[in-house]
Amino acid sequence: MIDAGAERVDCVVIGAGVVGLAVARHLARAGREVVVLEAEGAIGSGISSRNSEVIHAGMYYPKDSLKARLCVEGNRLLRDFAASRGVAFKMVGKLIVATDTAEAEALDAILAKGRDNGVEGLAAISAAEALALEPALSCTAALFSSATGIIDSHGLMLALLGEAEDKGASVAFKSPVIKGCVTEGGTLLQVGGAEPMTLLARSVVISAGLGAPAVGAALGLDNVPSAYLCKGNYFGLTGKTPFSRLVYPVPVAAGLGVHFTLDLGGRGRFGPDVEWIGAEDYVVDPRRGDGFYAAIRRYWPDLADGALEPAYAGIRPKIQAPDQPARDFAIHGPAETGAPGVAALYGIESPGLTSCLAIARHVGGLLE
Repeated sequence: MIDAGAERVDCVVIGAGVVGLAVARHLARAGREVVVLEAEGAIGSGISSRNSEVIHAGMYYPKDSLKARLCVEGNRLLRDFAASRGVAFKMVGKLIVATDTAEAEALDAILAKGRDNGVEGLAAISAAEALALEPALSCTAALFSSATGIIDSHGLMLALLGEAEDKGASVAFKSPVIKGCVTEGGTLLQVGGAEPMTLLARSVVISAGLGAPAVGAALGLDNVPSAYLCKGNYFGLTGKTPFSRLVYPVPVAAGLGVHFTLDLGGRGRFGPDVEWIGAEDYVVDPRRGDGFYAAIRRYWPDLADGALEPAYAGIRPKIQAPDQPARDFAIHGPAETGAPGVAALYGIESPGLTSCLAIARHVGGLLE
C-alpha cells in the first residue's frame, strides 16, 4: 500500500561515499532525477575517508570476478576523470616484493592473474632491479606495477558531487533510511533525521558501505548477506620516508599485508593490518604497532625501533566471516534483490575506490 503523503522521486541513492556519488553522477548524467540520502553530515565520512587512497591495477582478483573487471576498467576511467577534472593524483608505481622462495612462487601466481585480468604495466623484475628502484628495499624478487598510483579521495568525491549536482542531483545530509518496503508503485522509504520524510522512489541504489546489509534487510530485500567488520589500522612513520613508490608484501588472507603507501604530500605510512571486530571502532591501539615491526622489516630491515606512531583506522565491509574464503563484490540488481528498480551494493571494499566509476556504469546497466 502506498503512503498518500509520500513524495514521489525518480531515483534515490543511499550513501554519499565515493561509490554512491559516482552512481549518482552516472544516473544524473543519464537524465535521471537523483536524490542522495546520507546518514552523516558530510560526504565520504565512512570508508571513503579511511583508506590508503591507492589507485589499484587489478592483479589480485580472480579472473572474470567483478573485482577484477571493475578494477581494471575503473583504473582507466579514474585516471582519465582525474586528469580532465583537475583531481590530484600521481602514478607512483608499486613494487610487490617476495622475501623468500615461497613468496617468490606467490609472485608468479599474482603475475599470471594480472595477465589474465588484462592489467596494464605489470612485470616481473629481479631483486637487483628492485633495489635499483628502491635502494632501502630488501627482497629476493618483485613485481612492478606502473598502473598503480595515489589519488586525493576527497577531491575526487567533490568532483563527482559537483558533476552530479550540475545535472540536477541533490544530497540530503543527516537523512538515514529507517525502514521501507517495496510496493507496486515503487520503493517506499521512511527517512529519519531532524526533518523526517517519506519518499516513494521508482529506483533505489543502496551504496551504504558498512550499513548496506542493514539497509537491505530494512527494505525486505532478497539475498541480503551477513555483515562482518574487518578493521585495518595504519601507522605513520616519524623518520625519513624510505621509498618513493608503494611497497607491498605478498598478500595475506583478509588483506594485502602491511604495506607502505605514500600520500600526495610525500609522507609515508604503513598498514593496514587485519583486526576482526564486533562493533564500529576507529581508535588505533598503539600496541598493535608492535606486530608491524617484524612484518615491515621483512622488506625494510632498517626500520628503527619506535619509528611508528598511530595514524588512523578504516573498516572493510566484509560479507564473509573470518574463517571463510574471500568473496567478490556483491552487486545485486532487481533480479537478485527481488525488487523492481532496486540495486544493492554489498561488500564494496578495496578496490572500491579505484572501481567507483566502473561500478556506477555497471549499476546503471542493471537499472536500465
